[in-house]
Amino acid sequence: MKYEILIDGKAAALSVAVERFEYRREGCTAIERDYSAAPAGDGTWSILIDGRSYAVAILGAGEVSVNGRLFHVDVFDPRELRGRRSAADHDGPQAVTAPMPGRVIRVLAEPGQEVAAGEGLIVVEAMKMQNEMKSPRAGRVAAVRTAAGATVSAGDVLLVIE
Repeated sequence: MKYEILIDGKAAALSVAVERFEYRREGCTAIERDYSAAPAGDGTWSILIDGRSYAVAILGAGEVSVNGRLFHVDVFDPRELRGRRSAADHDGPQAVTAPMPGRVIRVLAEPGQEVAAGEGLIVVEAMKMQNEMKSPRAGRVAAVRTAAGATVSAGDVLLVIE
């Protein structure tokens, strides 16, 4: 899973897979590590990274304690329609990405086409459900980077809006 996160106001990207994660703060080199996590009680987890143990407590309202140190954490799932900034506030090209692995069923837009905010662009089938990817804002389709029948992974760029 890929997430955009803010830790004490600092933006970063976090990719989590089974027993492996990658953390990349804006402007910094990525950190990749193996990990294991086990529940340790009410909202508390024991996380082991490179032989070092961390006691993590989810306190609610975006607060997390790691070995007694308090952090304010906001997590944004790219599969959700919301993000750190609304699409209307976004300048420049904006990518429309696959929310999960699946297969492209239909491409409803073509390069150069003008689209309205909320207009259907691409239909992706995942877990036997069809999901229509909609335009996050009004604009022009700059590029279509997939085709009907293509297999896509979560986060793959399907189309770019200008």
